Amino acid sequence: MIVGIGVDLVDIPRFERSLARTPRLLERLFAPAERVLPPRSLAARYAAKEALIKALGGSEGVHWTEIEITPEPSGRPWFTLTGSTAAVIEERGISSIHLSMSHDAGLATAYVVAESAGVSA
Repeated sequence: MIVGIGVDLVDIPRFERSLARTPRLLERLFAPAERVLPPRSLAARYAAKEALIKALGGSEGVHWTEIEITPEPSGRPWFTLTGSTAAVIEERGISSIHLSMSHDAGLATAYVVAESAGVSA
């Protein structure tokens, strides 16, 4: 059963300017393995994290660096969640999180669907 959806859109040039103005954003928003990626990929990951928070209905107990987007061997993006963020997902009964990301023409977007194994009434 779908328990939440989220979508986010990021202007890549604006995101790059924000990173240049405030270099510590890398440490605050991204896991160590993500920090080496190009700005367009970081923008898509930022959109994915925002979309996840929207699908959850808020950011309480969620920490940016505990949300890492890791590709499967096929290239499909996947959330790797740790710490209190993973606990929030478990507490809410979410059994599966689907993620789609893209970047083109100066924009990055992400769409998230959160599901529970529960049966709809």
